[in-house]
Amino acid sequence: MANMLFQMGRQQRKISWLQGLLCSMTIALSWGMAVPATLAAQKVNIKLGPFQQSIAIADLETFAKTGKLPENLKIYGALLTPQVRELLNRRLEVDPEVADKFFDDLVRSPQGQKLIASLGVAIPGSTVEGLQAALNLSLRQVNGLSFVGFLRAYPGETVTVDATKAVEIAIAFNANSLQNQALSTLLERDLFVKNTTFKPEFDPAVIGKQVIQQQTVTLQDQQRQRTIPVDIYWSQGNARSPLVVLSHGFGANRRFFGYLARHLASHGVTVAAIEHPDSQVTSINRNSPPENLAQLLAPREFIERPKDISFLLNELAKRNYQSGELQGKFLTDNVTVIGHSLGGYTALALLGGEVNLDAVREFCQNSLSFNEAPGDWLQCAAAPLTEKKLQLKDARVKSAIAFNPLIGNLFGDKGLNQVTNPVLFLTSTEDSLTPALKHQIQPFSQLRGNKYLVTAIGGTHLSISDPTYSMNQVTTIVKEKRGAETNSLRQLTRGVTLAFVKQSTPEANIYQSFLTPAYAQSLSTPEIPLRLNSDLPGSIKTWLSLTANPNLGHFHSAFAELILKPTSLAEAIARAAT
Repeated sequence: MANMLFQMGRQQRKISWLQGLLCSMTIALSWGMAVPATLAAQKVNIKLGPFQQSIAIADLETFAKTGKLPENLKIYGALLTPQVRELLNRRLEVDPEVADKFFDDLVRSPQGQKLIASLGVAIPGSTVEGLQAALNLSLRQVNGLSFVGFLRAYPGETVTVDATKAVEIAIAFNANSLQNQALSTLLERDLFVKNTTFKPEFDPAVIGKQVIQQQTVTLQDQQRQRTIPVDIYWSQGNARSPLVVLSHGFGANRRFFGYLARHLASHGVTVAAIEHPDSQVTSINRNSPPENLAQLLAPREFIERPKDISFLLNELAKRNYQSGELQGKFLTDNVTVIGHSLGGYTALALLGGEVNLDAVREFCQNSLSFNEAPGDWLQCAAAPLTEKKLQLKDARVKSAIAFNPLIGNLFGDKGLNQVTNPVLFLTSTEDSLTPALKHQIQPFSQLRGNKYLVTAIGGTHLSISDPTYSMNQVTTIVKEKRGAETNSLRQLTRGVTLAFVKQSTPEANIYQSFLTPAYAQSLSTPEIPLRLNSDLPGSIKTWLSLTANPNLGHFHSAFAELILKPTSLAEAIARAAT
């Protein structure tokens, strides 16, 4: 994945500076900057060092309406494609009530203030007050925002854009980034539960009193020709203790959650940490650098991973009848699967989530763009599968915990509706690999059973990993928070995981208080505020309905297709000049 992203980065660097004009206008449109038509601009002035070029907005408007190039725009013919025309005509409608909350949350956040300051540099002569006022006003427009409408409404006769700065902003602030930044502030505030007191009689995050034992077994699935190592953790004196299976993420291994496995075993839980042979760290390193994503992760891994766990349960059931220290240790008919990232997908598929490959293919063919998150690209490895849908449910799996799960479009819009068993999600607002909104919060809203959402404000994709676990270049393509600042999050992870697993035992009531907002909030820190909720408040549901607007996705797709065109505006001008 790292090499693929580096190749994408080289593509971005090939984008001409003058195409930055359209980058900046796209960003501005996604922010909705506009002012009353009485101050309508007539021209766009592109500024690139000593070079300047003016384009009449009326000519762009004519092209948008008719598809025909006015005489003054024919030198830009190589750039003004049907995709650009679609972009110019795209409209984004926003409920004014939602716009108020969106605006307030975004401009108060440090990231929002930084972006407004950057826009002020990219649009010389603008002011912070002017940009904020224009944004606030435009988000109340009834007819929606359009590309040309933004230009027409901008104050002054000419909109001047510093193309160099515009490109920098386009790379640093893509639409997904803006959504997550604004969402972070909203989640911290609206997921907070007031008037909660927490006075526990014990701490479930402290290591238990039972002596931990560990054994590594290597299983051979002859039918699928897969060698599957498994680390088993248990303690003496609990013949029929709960059984947990740990499924690691893409590019990791069975030691990823070592601290969590030991913690559960110290409290009498039997744990089997599985290693998926074709998506763990050794396999990924062996297949790098890939020519494409399908070579990095085989499509059938989306099928084989759940089957690995079903095969494991079959083998453990056999060992219940074999002499030895593990005889009778595995309660294989009542299993909790805990997965991280791609392992989260694995857990949900086993619990009954229906994989919708048509939805994956549609996204990957029509909406995937260079500025999507790595998790959005990784899910597209499943696209070559020939099936329309996959049902990989194992009835022995009764509950699941999905930490930073990679979901995206894998279950479509309704695939998780079939999950009625207990589920616990963890989402991190600074997760750049599997962003919170698309991969956790939207999917969480589809679940129909008893469910919990743990939210780590400021957490990253790997914040809950074992601090002693060694990362590799595939899993560290972005900056991660894994040190002392995330200790409270790992403490919460230990506590809620144990409490969740214990819900299938006679001790359920004793642990129920640790699945409450009060427990999570008691562990919050200024660096990582923590939340735990069993449902989403109305404000978050409204946000989800807004971001589900298909116009938004098409808008981003058209923009991505535009800026990756090999022929640039600068090249068109150069040819015309000669």
